[in-house]
Amino acid sequence: MIVEARGLRKAYGPVQAVDGLDLKVEEGEIYGLLGPNGSGKTTTILVLLGLTEPSSGEVRVVGYNPTREPLKVKRQVGYLPENVGFYDDLTARENLRYIARLNGIPDRDSKKRIEEVLKQVGLAEVADRPVRTYSRGMRQRLGIADVLVKQPRLAILDEPTTGIDPEGASQILDMIVRMRDERGMTILLSSHLLHQVQRVCDRVGIMHRGKLVAEGTVDELSAKTSGEGLEFEAQVRGGGPWLITALEALEGVRKVTAEGERLVIACDEDVRGAIARTILNKGAELLELRRRTFTLEEIYLRYFQE
Repeated sequence: MIVEARGLRKAYGPVQAVDGLDLKVEEGEIYGLLGPNGSGKTTTILVLLGLTEPSSGEVRVVGYNPTREPLKVKRQVGYLPENVGFYDDLTARENLRYIARLNGIPDRDSKKRIEEVLKQVGLAEVADRPVRTYSRGMRQRLGIADVLVKQPRLAILDEPTTGIDPEGASQILDMIVRMRDERGMTILLSSHLLHQVQRVCDRVGIMHRGKLVAEGTVDELSAKTSGEGLEFEAQVRGGGPWLITALEALEGVRKVTAEGERLVIACDEDVRGAIARTILNKGAELLELRRRTFTLEEIYLRYFQE
């Protein structure tokens, strides 16, 4: 386990920013940490990086205690903050060389590495321009290059696509996947852009008021969101209240809700065959019948409505 927190708590005076958090991130996965402002995501990241001390609990990052061994953690962890900062009067190449020196990487080793990461993030052709001329998207790319120069085992990315146009955001998401696939890197991604998290993350954790209220793959969370049993969606033409009554009379069907020509059918078991036969026998036209799944945004909203 590359990240493990047990019973993690962090209080700022009377405010409990993180409240008994249990978190595990497996090596080689992209883990999405979600939650509204004030949910404890940023405080959790600061504790993992050794930038603030927990009030109580246990934390291990890449095998080390970030409070007692912060330098060992920082050598193996890359961090991209939401508002990444560089020296504006230096070029991208000069910024990366300076960062490499701060991390104890000799110039003879960093030179080739810098060229490789600049090419990988698509900044090779503008690497000698002052960073003050860069757009926000270009700065975020440079931030990812900053992470890659260290060749870390774990990268923590805080809102890496905020304020970037859709095409640029898509390119950064592709880079994140390549960081895992080509470099074997573990990614902890904090974001409020749920459709982007759903696209790249292997597992997600949803935080609320300092606690982890849900965790798993999107499919696992979708199954939990539907509650006990299964939900199916039927696209029907030519139905009516009488069809709903007939479907609700089927064994294994708990409830049928009409949303226009679409029926949402809550069941205790998979009775799609009986559903299809009933619709056709009642003279309606069945256009589609599928198991209902939820987007990460729908899952997220349901947790906070509850």
